[in-house]
Order: sequence, then C-alpha cells, then structure tokens
Amino acid sequence: MANAHKHKQRVVRGIDDDLIADFDQACRSLGSDRSAEVRRFMEWFVRRPDAQPPRRPDAE
Repeated sequence: MANAHKHKQRVVRGIDDDLIADFDQACRSLGSDRSAEVRRFMEWFVRRPDAQPPRRPDAE
C-alpha cells in the first residue's frame, strides 16, 4: 500500500503546539526526529538492555 506505515501510529494527547514545536526543533538540532527520541526515552525508561539515556541539545 502506498501510505502504509511499518508501525502502528500512536497518539499522545495533551501536548500543546509550542511544546511540540520546541521538541521538534531540539530533535532536528541533534540530527534526529521526534519518533526516534521518544522511542529512545521509552527504551531507557523501561530499562531495556543496552538502552541509552535520551540525548539533549546544548543549552542556548
């Protein structure tokens, strides 16, 4: 299928547009994207083997 995603889409509610925009910019500054960084956090949070703590961009 043309627009079929490999993984099921997850929705997180209650996050305002400004926070999403800031998070998106921070992820891009690391050469990453929101999905990759949220996944990294979740793997670290639940203590998956070899999971690394989430990265943060340098303070401005």
